Amino acid sequence: MQIHVVQAGQSLYGIAQAYGVSAGEISEANQLSAPGRLVVGQTLVIPITGMYYWVQPGDSLYTIARRFGIGISDLAASNQLSLNQPLQIGLRLYIPPGPKRTAEINAYIEPRGEAVSQSLQAAAAEAAPHLTYLAPFSFQVQRDGSLEAPPLDDLASTAAQNRVTLMMVVTNLENAQFSSELGRIILNDQAVQSRLLENIISTAKQLGFRDIHFDFEFLRPEDREAYNAFLRKAAGRIHQEGFLLSTALAPKTSRTQTGAWYTAHDYKVHGEVADFVIIMTYEWGYSGGPPMPVSPIGPVRKVLEYALSEMPGSKIMMGQNLYGYDWTLPYVAGGAYAKALSPQAAIDLARTRNAAIQYDYKDQAPHFDYTDDAGKRHKVWFEDARSIQAKFTLLKELGLRGISYWKLGLPFPQNWLLIEDNFRVVKR
Repeated sequence: MQIHVVQAGQSLYGIAQAYGVSAGEISEANQLSAPGRLVVGQTLVIPITGMYYWVQPGDSLYTIARRFGIGISDLAASNQLSLNQPLQIGLRLYIPPGPKRTAEINAYIEPRGEAVSQSLQAAAAEAAPHLTYLAPFSFQVQRDGSLEAPPLDDLASTAAQNRVTLMMVVTNLENAQFSSELGRIILNDQAVQSRLLENIISTAKQLGFRDIHFDFEFLRPEDREAYNAFLRKAAGRIHQEGFLLSTALAPKTSRTQTGAWYTAHDYKVHGEVADFVIIMTYEWGYSGGPPMPVSPIGPVRKVLEYALSEMPGSKIMMGQNLYGYDWTLPYVAGGAYAKALSPQAAIDLARTRNAAIQYDYKDQAPHFDYTDDAGKRHKVWFEDARSIQAKFTLLKELGLRGISYWKLGLPFPQNWLLIEDNFRVVKR
Protein backbone atom coordinates (compact mmCIF):
# COMPACT_ATOMS: atom_id res chain seq x y z
CA MET A 1 0.00 0.00 0.00
CA GLN A 2 1.09 3.54 -0.73
CA ILE A 3 0.10 6.55 1.37
CA HIS A 4 -0.20 9.62 -0.85
CA VAL A 5 -0.67 13.16 0.48
CA VAL A 6 -2.70 15.34 -1.89
CA GLN A 7 -0.85 18.44 -3.10
CA ALA A 8 -2.32 21.65 -4.50
CA GLY A 9 -3.47 21.21 -8.09
CA GLN A 10 -3.57 17.40 -8.00
CA SER A 11 -6.56 15.44 -9.25
CA LEU A 12 -7.63 11.88 -8.56
CA TYR A 13 -7.07 11.02 -12.22
CA GLY A 14 -3.52 12.36 -12.19
CA ILE A 15 -2.67 10.57 -8.95
CA ALA A 16 -4.07 7.32 -10.35
CA GLN A 17 -1.92 7.68 -13.47
CA ALA A 18 1.20 8.20 -11.35
CA TYR A 19 0.67 4.88 -9.57
CA GLY A 20 -0.69 2.85 -12.46
CA VAL A 21 -4.14 2.22 -10.97
CA SER A 22 -7.59 3.51 -11.85
CA ALA A 23 -9.23 6.50 -10.22
CA GLY A 24 -12.16 4.25 -9.37
CA GLU A 25 -9.93 1.86 -7.42
CA ILE A 26 -8.54 4.69 -5.30
CA SER A 27 -11.98 6.18 -4.76
CA GLU A 28 -13.45 2.85 -3.71
CA ALA A 29 -10.55 1.96 -1.39
CA ASN A 30 -10.79 5.30 0.43
CA GLN A 31 -14.60 5.54 0.19
CA LEU A 32 -14.29 9.07 -1.18
CA SER A 33 -17.48 11.10 -0.86
CA ALA A 34 -16.33 13.68 -3.43
CA PRO A 35 -13.72 12.15 -5.76
CA GLY A 36 -13.65 15.27 -7.88
CA ARG A 37 -12.87 17.59 -4.97
CA LEU A 38 -9.79 16.40 -3.13
CA VAL A 39 -8.59 18.38 -0.10
CA VAL A 40 -5.02 19.66 0.01
CA GLY A 41 -3.23 17.64 2.72
CA GLN A 42 -5.72 14.77 2.53
CA THR A 43 -4.18 11.29 2.57
CA LEU A 44 -5.11 8.59 0.10
CA VAL A 45 -4.22 4.93 0.47
CA ILE A 46 -3.25 3.67 -2.99
CA PRO A 47 -4.23 -0.01 -3.40
CA ILE A 48 -1.02 -1.40 -4.84
CA THR A 49 1.28 -4.22 -3.74
CA GLY A 50 4.37 -2.67 -2.19
CA MET A 51 4.94 1.05 -2.66
CA TYR A 52 6.91 3.65 -4.59
CA TYR A 53 9.61 5.99 -3.33
CA TRP A 54 11.08 9.00 -5.09
CA VAL A 55 14.85 9.44 -4.58
CA GLN A 56 15.81 12.41 -2.39
CA PRO A 57 19.16 14.22 -2.13
CA GLY A 58 21.66 12.09 -0.19
CA ASP A 59 19.86 8.81 -0.86
CA SER A 60 21.60 5.60 -1.88
CA LEU A 61 20.32 2.09 -2.46
CA TYR A 62 21.77 1.17 0.92
CA THR A 63 20.05 3.95 2.87
CA ILE A 64 16.72 3.40 1.11
CA ALA A 65 16.86 -0.36 1.67
CA ARG A 66 17.67 0.20 5.34
CA ARG A 67 14.85 2.74 5.70
CA PHE A 68 12.25 0.29 4.43
CA GLY A 69 13.70 -2.81 6.08
CA ILE A 70 14.46 -4.76 2.92
CA GLY A 71 17.63 -6.24 1.43
CA ILE A 72 19.67 -4.01 -0.85
CA SER A 73 19.89 -6.82 -3.41
CA ASP A 74 16.08 -7.17 -3.41
CA LEU A 75 15.68 -3.42 -3.89
CA ALA A 76 18.18 -3.34 -6.75
CA ALA A 77 16.64 -6.38 -8.45
CA SER A 78 13.10 -5.00 -8.14
CA ASN A 79 14.19 -1.87 -10.00
CA GLN A 80 16.64 -3.48 -12.44
CA LEU A 81 19.57 -1.51 -11.01
CA SER A 82 23.17 -2.47 -10.25
CA LEU A 83 24.21 -2.35 -6.60
CA ASN A 84 26.68 0.51 -7.09
CA GLN A 85 24.62 2.55 -9.53
CA PRO A 86 24.27 6.23 -8.52
CA LEU A 87 20.67 7.34 -8.12
CA GLN A 88 19.18 10.31 -9.89
CA ILE A 89 17.17 12.66 -7.64
CA GLY A 90 13.48 12.21 -8.38
CA LEU A 91 13.90 8.65 -9.70
CA ARG A 92 10.89 6.51 -8.80
CA LEU A 93 11.84 3.25 -7.08
CA TYR A 94 9.52 0.34 -6.40
CA ILE A 95 9.70 -0.89 -2.80
CA PRO A 96 8.59 -4.55 -2.61
CA PRO A 97 6.46 -5.55 0.37
CA GLY A 98 8.28 -6.88 3.41
CA PRO A 99 7.24 -9.77 5.63
CA LYS A 100 4.17 -9.27 7.80
CA ARG A 101 4.10 -10.06 11.50
CA THR A 102 1.08 -11.39 13.34
CA ALA A 103 -1.04 -9.10 15.50
CA GLU A 104 -4.24 -9.30 17.49
CA ILE A 105 -6.82 -6.61 16.75
CA ASN A 106 -9.74 -5.66 19.00
CA ALA A 107 -12.55 -3.19 18.49
CA TYR A 108 -15.07 -2.02 21.06
CA ILE A 109 -18.61 -1.38 19.88
CA GLU A 110 -21.10 0.59 21.97
CA PRO A 111 -24.78 -0.04 21.17
CA ARG A 112 -27.17 2.52 22.66
CA GLY A 113 -30.80 2.00 23.57
CA GLU A 114 -32.66 -1.26 23.20
CA ALA A 115 -31.08 -2.57 19.99
CA VAL A 116 -27.93 -2.50 17.90
CA SER A 117 -28.54 0.11 15.21
CA GLN A 118 -28.34 -0.87 11.56
CA SER A 119 -25.33 1.41 11.07
CA LEU A 120 -23.46 -0.17 14.00
CA GLN A 121 -24.26 -3.65 12.77
CA ALA A 122 -22.87 -2.67 9.34
CA ALA A 123 -19.73 -1.23 10.99
CA ALA A 124 -19.19 -4.51 12.85
CA ALA A 125 -19.61 -6.50 9.64
CA GLU A 126 -17.11 -4.26 7.81
CA ALA A 127 -14.50 -4.49 10.58
CA ALA A 128 -14.91 -8.17 11.53
CA PRO A 129 -12.64 -9.63 8.79
CA HIS A 130 -9.82 -7.53 10.29
CA LEU A 131 -10.49 -8.37 13.96
CA THR A 132 -9.39 -10.94 16.50
CA TYR A 133 -11.88 -9.70 19.11
CA LEU A 134 -15.17 -7.81 19.07
CA ALA A 135 -16.07 -6.16 22.38
CA PRO A 136 -19.69 -5.04 22.96
CA PHE A 137 -19.62 -2.28 25.57
CA SER A 138 -20.70 -3.15 28.21
CA PHE A 139 -22.06 -5.61 30.78
CA GLN A 140 -22.68 -3.32 33.75
CA VAL A 141 -22.24 -4.81 37.21
CA GLN A 142 -25.13 -4.14 39.61
CA ARG A 143 -24.62 -3.69 43.33
CA ASP A 144 -25.93 -7.18 44.08
CA GLY A 145 -23.48 -8.85 41.65
CA SER A 146 -25.94 -9.26 38.80
CA LEU A 147 -25.26 -7.96 35.29
CA GLU A 148 -27.13 -5.60 32.98
CA ALA A 149 -26.33 -6.66 29.42
CA PRO A 150 -26.03 -4.38 26.38
CA PRO A 151 -28.11 -5.13 23.28
CA LEU A 152 -26.32 -7.70 21.11
CA ASP A 153 -28.75 -8.59 18.30
CA ASP A 154 -26.70 -10.10 15.43
CA LEU A 155 -23.21 -9.28 16.75
CA ALA A 156 -22.58 -12.88 17.82
CA SER A 157 -23.37 -14.24 14.36
CA THR A 158 -21.18 -11.56 12.73
CA ALA A 159 -18.33 -12.61 15.00
CA ALA A 160 -18.85 -16.32 14.34
CA GLN A 161 -18.95 -15.84 10.55
CA ASN A 162 -15.58 -14.07 10.68
CA ARG A 163 -13.86 -16.26 13.31
CA VAL A 164 -13.82 -13.35 15.77
CA THR A 165 -13.69 -13.94 19.54
CA LEU A 166 -16.42 -12.15 21.48
CA MET A 167 -14.99 -10.12 24.37
CA MET A 168 -17.31 -9.72 27.36
CA VAL A 169 -16.62 -6.21 28.69
CA VAL A 170 -17.56 -5.99 32.38
CA THR A 171 -17.66 -2.47 33.86
CA ASN A 172 -18.42 -0.56 37.04
CA LEU A 173 -20.61 1.90 35.14
CA GLU A 174 -23.57 3.29 37.06
CA ASN A 175 -25.85 6.01 35.69
CA ALA A 176 -23.58 6.32 32.64
CA GLN A 177 -20.52 7.09 34.82
CA PHE A 178 -17.73 4.95 36.24
CA SER A 179 -18.58 4.63 39.93
CA SER A 180 -15.95 4.43 42.67
CA GLU A 181 -18.68 3.39 45.13
CA LEU A 182 -19.80 0.51 42.93
CA GLY A 183 -16.14 -0.40 42.56
CA ARG A 184 -15.74 -0.40 46.35
CA ILE A 185 -18.64 -2.84 46.72
CA ILE A 186 -17.42 -5.18 43.98
CA LEU A 187 -13.86 -5.27 45.25
CA ASN A 188 -14.55 -5.62 48.97
CA ASP A 189 -17.75 -7.66 49.34
CA GLN A 190 -16.85 -11.33 48.91
CA ALA A 191 -20.48 -12.42 48.54
CA VAL A 192 -21.05 -9.91 45.73
CA GLN A 193 -17.83 -11.06 44.06
CA SER A 194 -18.87 -14.70 44.14
CA ARG A 195 -22.29 -13.92 42.64
CA LEU A 196 -20.69 -11.69 40.03
CA LEU A 197 -18.23 -14.36 38.89
CA GLU A 198 -20.95 -16.99 38.69
CA ASN A 199 -23.10 -14.60 36.62
CA ILE A 200 -20.18 -13.80 34.34
CA ILE A 201 -19.42 -17.48 33.71
CA SER A 202 -23.05 -18.44 33.07
CA THR A 203 -23.62 -15.44 30.79
CA ALA A 204 -20.43 -16.05 28.82
CA LYS A 205 -21.41 -19.68 28.24
CA GLN A 206 -24.94 -18.76 27.23
CA LEU A 207 -23.97 -15.99 24.79
CA GLY A 208 -20.74 -17.41 23.39
CA PHE A 209 -18.15 -15.02 24.89
CA ARG A 210 -14.63 -16.43 25.18
CA ASP A 211 -12.72 -13.54 26.75
CA ILE A 212 -13.77 -11.86 30.01
CA HIS A 213 -12.57 -8.25 30.00
CA PHE A 214 -12.62 -6.17 33.19
CA ASP A 215 -12.81 -2.44 32.60
CA PHE A 216 -13.03 -1.06 36.14
CA GLU A 217 -12.20 2.65 36.18
CA PHE A 218 -12.28 5.62 38.58
CA LEU A 219 -11.56 3.31 41.51
CA ARG A 220 -10.64 4.52 44.98
CA PRO A 221 -6.85 4.62 45.42
CA GLU A 222 -7.23 2.53 48.59
CA ASP A 223 -8.83 -0.26 46.51
CA ARG A 224 -5.62 -0.98 44.56
CA GLU A 225 -4.80 -4.16 46.49
CA ALA A 226 -8.46 -5.17 46.61
CA TYR A 227 -8.58 -4.94 42.80
CA ASN A 228 -5.41 -7.04 42.55
CA ALA A 229 -6.92 -9.67 44.86
CA PHE A 230 -10.17 -9.69 42.88
CA LEU A 231 -8.31 -10.24 39.61
CA ARG A 232 -6.37 -13.17 41.08
CA LYS A 233 -9.61 -14.71 42.31
CA ALA A 234 -11.36 -14.06 39.00
CA ALA A 235 -8.47 -15.48 36.99
CA GLY A 236 -8.62 -18.78 38.85
CA ARG A 237 -12.35 -19.15 38.20
CA ILE A 238 -12.29 -17.87 34.62
CA HIS A 239 -9.28 -19.89 33.50
CA GLN A 240 -10.77 -22.98 35.10
CA GLU A 241 -13.68 -22.62 32.67
CA GLY A 242 -11.34 -22.25 29.68
CA PHE A 243 -11.94 -18.55 29.08
CA LEU A 244 -9.36 -15.81 28.53
CA LEU A 245 -9.10 -12.91 30.97
CA SER A 246 -8.12 -9.40 29.91
CA THR A 247 -8.24 -5.96 31.50
CA ALA A 248 -8.32 -2.29 30.48
CA LEU A 249 -5.67 0.00 31.96
CA ALA A 250 -5.41 3.77 32.23
CA PRO A 251 -2.36 5.28 30.47
CA LYS A 252 0.31 5.53 33.19
CA THR A 253 3.96 6.48 32.84
CA SER A 254 5.19 5.24 36.22
CA ARG A 255 4.23 2.90 39.04
CA THR A 256 3.91 5.85 41.41
CA GLN A 257 1.49 7.85 39.24
CA THR A 258 -1.54 8.73 41.34
CA GLY A 259 -5.08 9.92 40.75
CA ALA A 260 -8.60 8.55 40.56
CA TRP A 261 -7.99 7.00 37.13
CA TYR A 262 -4.49 5.66 37.86
CA THR A 263 -3.61 4.60 41.41
CA ALA A 264 -5.70 1.42 41.55
CA HIS A 265 -4.38 0.14 38.21
CA ASP A 266 -1.32 -1.97 39.07
CA TYR A 267 0.42 -2.71 35.76
CA LYS A 268 2.70 -5.38 37.22
CA VAL A 269 -0.13 -7.43 38.74
CA HIS A 270 -2.35 -7.09 35.68
CA GLY A 271 0.57 -8.28 33.57
CA GLU A 272 0.99 -11.32 35.83
CA VAL A 273 -2.69 -12.25 36.15
CA ALA A 274 -4.33 -11.31 32.84
CA ASP A 275 -3.78 -13.06 29.52
CA PHE A 276 -3.44 -9.60 27.99
CA VAL A 277 -4.22 -5.96 28.73
CA ILE A 278 -5.57 -3.07 26.69
CA ILE A 279 -3.91 0.23 27.55
CA MET A 280 -6.12 3.22 26.80
CA THR A 281 -3.48 5.29 25.01
CA TYR A 282 -5.82 8.04 23.82
CA GLU A 283 -7.81 11.03 25.09
CA TRP A 284 -4.92 13.41 25.64
CA GLY A 285 -7.07 15.65 23.52
CA TYR A 286 -10.62 15.14 24.81
CA SER A 287 -14.03 16.76 24.50
CA GLY A 288 -13.72 18.84 27.69
CA GLY A 289 -10.07 19.78 27.31
CA PRO A 290 -8.02 22.16 25.16
CA PRO A 291 -7.37 21.40 21.48
CA MET A 292 -4.60 18.85 20.96
CA PRO A 293 -4.10 15.45 19.29
CA VAL A 294 -6.17 12.66 20.81
CA SER A 295 -3.22 10.24 20.77
CA PRO A 296 0.06 12.09 20.19
CA ILE A 297 2.75 9.55 19.51
CA GLY A 298 5.29 10.86 22.05
CA PRO A 299 3.04 10.42 25.12
CA VAL A 300 1.74 7.13 23.69
CA ARG A 301 5.32 5.85 23.44
CA LYS A 302 6.10 6.88 27.03
CA VAL A 303 3.09 4.94 28.37
CA LEU A 304 3.96 1.83 26.37
CA GLU A 305 7.62 1.95 27.36
CA TYR A 306 6.59 2.09 31.02
CA ALA A 307 4.19 -0.82 30.46
CA LEU A 308 7.04 -2.84 28.97
CA SER A 309 8.98 -2.37 32.21
CA GLU A 310 6.16 -4.15 34.07
CA MET A 311 5.04 -6.86 31.62
CA PRO A 312 6.07 -8.48 28.33
CA GLY A 313 5.04 -6.89 25.04
CA SER A 314 3.21 -10.09 24.13
CA LYS A 315 0.56 -9.09 26.70
CA ILE A 316 0.12 -5.46 25.64
CA MET A 317 -2.49 -4.14 23.22
CA MET A 318 -2.11 -0.46 22.37
CA GLY A 319 -5.34 1.54 22.48
CA GLN A 320 -6.21 3.71 19.49
CA ASN A 321 -9.02 6.15 18.78
CA LEU A 322 -11.12 6.00 15.61
CA TYR A 323 -12.23 9.64 15.93
CA GLY A 324 -11.11 13.22 16.32
CA TYR A 325 -12.55 16.40 17.82
CA ASP A 326 -13.71 19.78 16.56
CA TRP A 327 -13.05 22.53 19.14
CA THR A 328 -14.60 26.00 19.09
CA LEU A 329 -12.01 28.68 19.86
CA PRO A 330 -11.01 30.26 22.10
CA TYR A 331 -11.01 27.27 24.42
CA VAL A 332 -12.57 28.03 27.81
CA ALA A 333 -12.24 25.50 30.63
CA GLY A 334 -15.72 24.34 31.61
CA GLY A 335 -17.18 25.83 28.44
CA ALA A 336 -18.56 24.17 25.34
CA TYR A 337 -17.49 20.60 24.68
CA ALA A 338 -15.64 19.68 21.51
CA LYS A 339 -17.64 17.68 18.99
CA ALA A 340 -16.41 14.18 18.11
CA LEU A 341 -16.14 13.36 14.42
CA SER A 342 -14.87 10.52 12.26
CA PRO A 343 -11.82 10.83 9.99
CA GLN A 344 -14.15 10.77 6.98
CA ALA A 345 -16.30 13.54 8.46
CA ALA A 346 -13.18 15.61 9.22
CA ILE A 347 -12.12 15.49 5.56
CA ASP A 348 -15.62 16.43 4.41
CA LEU A 349 -15.60 19.35 6.85
CA ALA A 350 -12.21 20.56 5.59
CA ARG A 351 -13.54 20.43 2.03
CA THR A 352 -16.72 22.32 2.93
CA ARG A 353 -14.70 25.02 4.72
CA ASN A 354 -11.98 25.13 2.05
CA ALA A 355 -9.36 24.36 4.71
CA ALA A 356 -6.01 22.75 3.89
CA ILE A 357 -5.06 19.84 6.15
CA GLN A 358 -1.76 20.24 7.99
CA TYR A 359 0.33 17.51 9.62
CA ASP A 360 2.21 17.72 12.91
CA TYR A 361 5.24 15.45 12.51
CA LYS A 362 6.20 15.66 16.18
CA ASP A 363 2.83 14.36 17.38
CA GLN A 364 2.15 12.43 14.15
CA ALA A 365 -1.37 13.82 13.78
CA PRO A 366 -3.32 15.79 11.11
CA HIS A 367 -5.19 19.00 11.91
CA PHE A 368 -6.81 22.05 10.32
CA ASP A 369 -8.45 25.36 11.22
CA TYR A 370 -11.62 26.94 9.87
CA THR A 371 -14.17 29.67 10.58
CA ASP A 372 -17.86 28.76 10.83
CA ASP A 373 -20.87 30.68 9.50
CA ALA A 374 -21.17 32.60 12.77
CA GLY A 375 -17.59 33.84 12.47
CA LYS A 376 -16.26 31.54 15.20
CA ARG A 377 -12.86 29.92 14.75
CA HIS A 378 -12.42 26.16 15.09
CA LYS A 379 -9.54 23.72 15.51
CA VAL A 380 -9.85 20.09 14.37
CA TRP A 381 -7.48 17.26 15.29
CA PHE A 382 -8.22 13.82 13.81
CA GLU A 383 -6.59 10.65 12.43
CA ASP A 384 -5.45 9.78 8.93
CA ALA A 385 -3.42 7.09 7.17
CA ARG A 386 -0.12 8.70 8.25
CA SER A 387 -1.02 8.85 11.95
CA ILE A 388 -2.27 5.26 11.98
CA GLN A 389 0.79 3.99 10.12
CA ALA A 390 2.97 5.75 12.71
CA LYS A 391 1.18 3.77 15.46
CA PHE A 392 1.59 0.51 13.53
CA THR A 393 5.30 1.21 13.16
CA LEU A 394 5.56 1.87 16.91
CA LEU A 395 3.64 -1.34 17.69
CA LYS A 396 6.11 -3.35 15.61
CA GLU A 397 9.14 -1.57 17.03
CA LEU A 398 8.07 -2.30 20.62
CA GLY A 399 6.99 -5.88 19.94
CA LEU A 400 3.42 -5.48 21.20
CA ARG A 401 0.62 -8.03 21.00
CA GLY A 402 -1.64 -5.78 18.93
CA ILE A 403 -3.99 -2.82 18.87
CA SER A 404 -7.47 -2.09 20.27
CA TYR A 405 -9.88 0.48 18.84
CA TRP A 406 -12.36 2.74 20.57
CA LYS A 407 -14.82 2.52 18.89
CA LEU A 408 -16.69 1.19 15.83
CA GLY A 409 -19.28 3.34 14.09
CA LEU A 410 -16.98 6.20 13.03
CA PRO A 411 -15.96 5.54 9.40
CA PHE A 412 -12.22 5.22 8.72
CA PRO A 413 -11.72 2.84 5.79
CA GLN A 414 -7.98 3.59 5.48
CA ASN A 415 -7.38 2.03 8.90
CA TRP A 416 -8.64 -1.39 7.84
CA LEU A 417 -6.66 -1.28 4.58
CA LEU A 418 -3.47 -0.54 6.48
CA ILE A 419 -4.10 -3.30 9.03
CA GLU A 420 -4.13 -5.85 6.24
CA ASP A 421 -1.04 -4.28 4.65
CA ASN A 422 0.95 -4.39 7.91
CA PHE A 423 -0.21 -7.51 9.74
CA ARG A 424 -1.49 -11.04 9.56
CA VAL A 425 -4.49 -10.74 11.85
CA VAL A 426 -4.76 -13.54 14.38
CA LYS A 427 -8.06 -15.42 14.33
CA ARG A 428 -9.04 -17.58 17.30
